[in-house]
Amino acid sequence: MNKRKLRDQFKLLGAILFCWLYILHFILYLCKGGLRRGVNADLDRRKGKTELRMGYGGMLLFYLHTDRYFRNLFYHRIGPVMAMLVGWWRPGDRYFVISKTTKIGEGAYFAHPFASEINANSIGKNFSCRHLTTLGNKADGDNDNRPVIGDNVTLGVNVTIIGGVRIGNNVVIGAGSVVVKDIPDNSVAVGNPCRVIKTLE
Repeated sequence: MNKRKLRDQFKLLGAILFCWLYILHFILYLCKGGLRRGVNADLDRRKGKTELRMGYGGMLLFYLHTDRYFRNLFYHRIGPVMAMLVGWWRPGDRYFVISKTTKIGEGAYFAHPFASEINANSIGKNFSCRHLTTLGNKADGDNDNRPVIGDNVTLGVNVTIIGGVRIGNNVVIGAGSVVVKDIPDNSVAVGNPCRVIKTLE
């Protein structure tokens, strides 16, 4: 017997038993077209992460109930006021912080982003990162001097991107990198300070 599938089935059963906790979440999801499109793209990035085959509604319930990091992203997408109203009884992870002013494109995937601070100016589509990620401004406190992240960017563990740098489209940044200068499109970059080591075709 597939233990992972059995585990996910128990998790889904728990989510169904407590589905009443997410009534307001689903009302917002169904009533706001822009939110639904963004959340569906986020859920698409999670296909294959579970052995279960579900539609968007089932996946939304499953991840709202079982993944506190996904709840952080969902609450960011609905805005701070609605997040306060619908999220107080099922909060996200307090050690994963997304700035209220950061714009995040569709299809974001945060893979166990414990102890991460996401304070970029904007993040493009299909962004992914792991734990210990820091995106933010410099010590001068200028909130306009924050990173701009392009589409299809993947960050490894413990990546730090500080200041008004621009990360291009289709970029992979390796674990432990510290980025203080722009990274061009279609690049693989690593190191402290971070530098391009490969160009993607």
